[in-house]
Amino acid sequence: MLEGLILPIVILFLVVITLWSGVKQVPQGHKWTLERFGRYRGTLEPGLNIILPYIDRIGRKVNMMEQVLDIDRQEIITKDNAMVAVDGVVFYTVMDAAKASYEVSNLHSAVINLTMTNIRTVMGSMDLDELLSQRDQINARLLAVVDHATDPWGIKVTRIEIKDIEPPKDLVNAMARQMKAEREKRAQILDASGDREAQILRAEGLKQAAILEAEGRKEAAFRDAEARERSAQAEAEATRAVSEAIGSGSVQAINYFVAQRYTQALEKMASADNAKVVYLPLEASSVIGAVGGIAALAKEAMGDMGGDGAGGTSGGSAGSGPWGDKS
Repeated sequence: MLEGLILPIVILFLVVITLWSGVKQVPQGHKWTLERFGRYRGTLEPGLNIILPYIDRIGRKVNMMEQVLDIDRQEIITKDNAMVAVDGVVFYTVMDAAKASYEVSNLHSAVINLTMTNIRTVMGSMDLDELLSQRDQINARLLAVVDHATDPWGIKVTRIEIKDIEPPKDLVNAMARQMKAEREKRAQILDASGDREAQILRAEGLKQAAILEAEGRKEAAFRDAEARERSAQAEAEATRAVSEAIGSGSVQAINYFVAQRYTQALEKMASADNAKVVYLPLEASSVIGAVGGIAALAKEAMGDMGGDGAGGTSGGSAGSGPWGDKS
């Protein structure tokens, strides 16, 4: 009886094994290629998949997530014959599992070697200064070249980053000295520019001050000339009035004119800073006579206004001056 149960148990075991081999569970973020008799048949998506046992089998298990590859450090000779050590990193994503599995033998190695080769090509065509200052442009050029070259492999290169560029130590020291000299040069240029601007501003200030001072002198001279003109007009008017008075027969007018000049001369002599002697007329009656002449002239003018001609005549005979005629 036990021998009769062995065959059904074997058959059941084979059925379970067959069913189990025909059910495949693909994890998220992966894709598996399906081969039938060694030939690519299709791609299994993430989740539960049914295949034909003993006929179909899993070919390659492809990671569809973005992957990172480190690029080993290598030495590169630049366009200006400077040797630098460079390393980097590559980010890529598999877009077609079949191409990534069957178009290239070792995908990781192929991407690394392709990237290293293009790093030498791109960076070797540039000067050292360009390598150190244009890293973004280097990354962009590498990305375009490598992504185009890996397109038949069914992958998409998303980023290529140059991690480190290390020039020789002696070259680094020379660059440090050059940078220091350049900074000192720029500092001297800025100092010279500041001094020049300050001198220009000072010159502009002096120019404006001179212009304003000249305008002030011009305005003052104009005012002085105007005052002298008015004084001359007043003097001419006074002279004309005296001349008219003399012409009309009034002797007191000339006495007034001479007495005015006489007293002005005495005032100037007495008000001088270095004056040690005060001059007085020899005859006090001279100044008094001059004042009397002024008073007589005023009375005559008042008499003329009142219409009394005799009063004017008596006023004229009463006055006397230092040069006056009492007749």
